[in-house]
Amino acid sequence: MAVLRFPPHDRVIEDEAEIGAQLMAVGIDYERWDLSRVAADAPAEAVLAVYGEEIEAMKRRGGYVTADVIDVNPETPGLDAMLARFDKEHTHAEDEVRFILAGRGIFFLHLAAQVVSVEVGPGDMLRVPRGTTHWFTLCEDRRIRAIRWFQQTAGWTPFYTDSGVDRGYQPLCFGSAYLGERAATTLGA
Repeated sequence: MAVLRFPPHDRVIEDEAEIGAQLMAVGIDYERWDLSRVAADAPAEAVLAVYGEEIEAMKRRGGYVTADVIDVNPETPGLDAMLARFDKEHTHAEDEVRFILAGRGIFFLHLAAQVVSVEVGPGDMLRVPRGTTHWFTLCEDRRIRAIRWFQQTAGWTPFYTDSGVDRGYQPLCFGSAYLGERAATTLGA
């Protein structure tokens, strides 16, 4: 499940309903979807078939014309170059929509004068509207598998802000393991 963090305030939210409400207040859609219908390593075609109804509903909801499955892991050729395209603050001319099937990553969202981060994992669906300033990085296992939706068949292009804001945030995952480590460090363990 997702973890929402407000770095300047060191505030962490792990409650699904509260995460949804906080993100909705800033125009970001967050939902939890059932993962029990298909194996995490099922072929992309099977995943798209099993989630066909949800995919079509999302297409109608957001004007998306196509969906696919992306599967990135440490053995993916050119992984570092691929990740470097998205780990700097940017926007897109269309929405960025992901339903996470496996792995974990962090969306950093630069909203008004603050940056919030959303660690997403299996079962999380996140829609970042076009024009939202953000960046993305994978967690330490460098793995993500997700259904993606596109409003244009050519996909989307990052438009970099060159603000440098992204350099002030560590690409750390902060799920349960991180919070446990942080508590141990804080307590001097």
